Amino acid sequence: MRPHGSGTEVRAAIIGGGMVAAIHRRAIQAAGGVVAGVLGSRPERSTEIAAGWRTTAYPDLDALLAADVDVVHVCTPNSTHSSYGTAALRAGRHLVCEKPIATSVPEAAELVGVASASGLVATVPFVYRYHPIVRELRARRLAGEFGPWHLLHGSYLQDWMLSPDAGNWRVQAEAGGRSRAFADIGSHWCDLVEFVSGERFDVLTALTSIAVPDRPEGSAESFSAAAGATPPVPVVTEDAAFVMLRTATGVPANVIVSQVSAGRRNRLWFELDGAARSVVFDQESPETAWLGSAEGATVIARGTGPLSADQQRLSYLPGGHAQGYQDCFNAFVADTYAAIAGDKPVGLPTLEDGLRSARIVDAVLDSAASGVWTSIEGTPR
Repeated sequence: MRPHGSGTEVRAAIIGGGMVAAIHRRAIQAAGGVVAGVLGSRPERSTEIAAGWRTTAYPDLDALLAADVDVVHVCTPNSTHSSYGTAALRAGRHLVCEKPIATSVPEAAELVGVASASGLVATVPFVYRYHPIVRELRARRLAGEFGPWHLLHGSYLQDWMLSPDAGNWRVQAEAGGRSRAFADIGSHWCDLVEFVSGERFDVLTALTSIAVPDRPEGSAESFSAAAGATPPVPVVTEDAAFVMLRTATGVPANVIVSQVSAGRRNRLWFELDGAARSVVFDQESPETAWLGSAEGATVIARGTGPLSADQQRLSYLPGGHAQGYQDCFNAFVADTYAAIAGDKPVGLPTLEDGLRSARIVDAVLDSAASGVWTSIEGTPR
C-alpha cells in the first residue's frame, strides 16, 4: 500500500454492489478518488458490477485486502458490517462503514476499539449533516440565536415498505439486525437532531409496530420482490416506531419513524423550539429552513444572505441551483479523504457516532419490549 500524503489520489475498494454502493462510487469519484475494485456477494456478481463500473472484480476478501487500496467502503447487509470493517482495519486500511456499524452494541464497541487502536480514519455516513443549511442552523445555535431549547420533535417517514409485496434483506433479523425502521432511518434523525441542537438524548420510552406481518423474502441486491416470487415469511422487525425522549439537560423530545407512510418518500423533518426562536428543517426541501420568533416567521435559503463559514464551505453552487443528497454524500467522502490526508474536518461522523447510534437503537427496542423508560447506555450525565 502506498504511503498516505504521497500526493497520489486515494484508491478505494467497495464491498457491496447495490444502490448504496453505487452512491459511494459516485462520491469517491467526486472526491477525486479512484474506485480500484469491487467485491460483490459472489464472484459472478463481482464480475458483473466491475464490468459496469469499469474496475477490477475481487474474487474474495483476501484478494481485496491484498490489493493496492487505501480505504475500504463497506456497503453490505448490516450483519456483515463489523466483520468486514474489522478485517479492513486490521489490514491497515482506512474505513467507511455503512450504518448500523454492527447489529449489537458489543460488536459496535469492539469495532470502535479496533479502529481506535489502529489510528486509522474510520467514518460512518450520517450524511444529512452535510446539507449546507443544516450547517447554517448549527452555526446559529452555537452563536446563541435560539436560546435554551424548550422542545425537540419531528419525524422520519418513508413508504417503500407500504406494499405487502415489498421484500428486502432488511426485514430479516439475521441479515439486518433486530431493528429495521429505527436502525435504518430513526438513527439518522437522532444523529441529526443531536448534531444541530447540541443536546444528547439520555432516556427514552418507545412503542414499535409491525404493519405487515408477513412479507416475501428479498435479496441483498433488491429493495422489492415480485408478488408470489417467494413464500411469505413472518416479519419480526418494526415497520414504525414512536419514541419519547429526554435529553441530559432535561429537554423533552419525540420522534415518529415509519417505512409505511404512503406518499412519504424520504421525509426527515424536525422542529427545534427555543426560548428565543424555533427552527424547522425538512430533508425533502433541503435548500431552505423555517425560522420562527415572537414577531413572526421567516424562511432562509442556502446561498443567500450572510453565510456561516460552515455553510459557505459546503455551498459550491449559487443559491437557487439545488444541492441534494448525493452532494451531501460527496462532501462526507471528501471530508473522510481529507482526514486521511491529516486534516480535521468539522462535523465528520466517525465510528464513535455509529456506536452512539447502536446504543440508542438498543434502548428503543428494550423500552418497546419492557414498556418502561430506558437509559441510553454511555450517555454522559
